Amino acid sequence: MTGTTCPDFTLPATGGSHFTLANSGKPLILYFYPKDNTPGCTNESMDFRDLYPQFTAAGAHIVGISRDSLKSHENFKAKLELPFELLADMEETACNLFAVIKMKNMYGKQVRGIERSTFVIDQSGDIIREWRGVKVPGHAQEVLTFIQSL
Repeated sequence: MTGTTCPDFTLPATGGSHFTLANSGKPLILYFYPKDNTPGCTNESMDFRDLYPQFTAAGAHIVGISRDSLKSHENFKAKLELPFELLADMEETACNLFAVIKMKNMYGKQVRGIERSTFVIDQSGDIIREWRGVKVPGHAQEVLTFIQSL
C-alpha cells in the first residue's frame, strides 16, 4: 500500500466524536491492534503514549484502531491515560481497507483477527510507510524515528 492514496473512512472515536481520515490535515500514524487490555496491545499503546510529546513535536497525530466497542476503548484509554483517540471498527471498515484482517493461530486454533500493523499517512493522504506483523518492543520508537526523518 505504500505509495498509494489512503482510502477515506469515518469511524466512531473515543471522546464522543467521529474520526474522518480526510480531515486529519497533518502526518497521521494509524496503528491497528488486535484487542484492548491484552498484554501486547497494552504495551504498544503505552509506548505510543510515552512518546506522544515527541510525535506531536514532530507534527504528527496518532490514532489507534481495533474491532473493540467504544465502551471498551473508553475504558482502555482511561486506564492507560492515552492522550490520543481510539477508533471502534466493529464492522471492520478500516481493517478491510488496509487489509489487516488475517487468519492467526491462537492456542492451536485458527482465528480471524487483526494483524498488528502501522501506517503513516502524509498531509496529502498518501501512505508513505507501513509496518505489518509488528513486534511491539521498539516499534513506537521506530515509527517516531521515521516521522522525525520527514
